[in-house]
Formats: sequence, structure tokens, C-alpha cells
Amino acid sequence: MSLKVVTNQEKLEVSSENDLLTSLDVDELEALADVKLGLSSQARLDELLAVNSQGKITGEEAKELDQLLAKLDQLTILKTRARYTLKLQAEAAQE
Repeated sequence: MSLKVVTNQEKLEVSSENDLLTSLDVDELEALADVKLGLSSQARLDELLAVNSQGKITGEEAKELDQLLAKLDQLTILKTRARYTLKLQAEAAQE
């Protein structure tokens, strides 16, 4: 089984006002921008990636790996949106 890699750029075009997280304050945006995958999820992801690279992944493990990667993709998108919002807010404050 092989995994299809989809870049965040393909999933999300960060170019419109709809991508801004305007309901969050600066502290919340900074916290979101710095968030990481939970330790247990990260450990499991590392384990599944290792098994997959050895070509020994089962169907159930592959499904779990796909779910964890999707979760990580969503987290990355949210972090990017938070950073984008912070950047635009900082630029607006300088004007």
C-alpha cells in the first residue's frame, strides 16, 4: 500500500479573508501557531511511519496512519491560518 502525498498548498489556498482567524485574540493565535501533535499521537505516528517504511504495515495500521496524517494536515492548516492572521494583524498595526 502506498500513501498519496498532498501538499497543504493543494488543500488550502491562503489568500482570502475567509482564511483569517479573526475571532481569536493575539495570545490565542500565538498559542495555536505553536501547538504540536500530542505526545501519544506523535509517538504512534512515528511508529506507524517506521512500520510503513519497512513495508510491513497492515491494512488496519495503514488506515490509522492515514487518519493520523489527516489530523496532522488539519493541524498544519490551522497553524498556518493563525500565522497568516498574526502577520496581517502586525502589518495593519504598522500602518
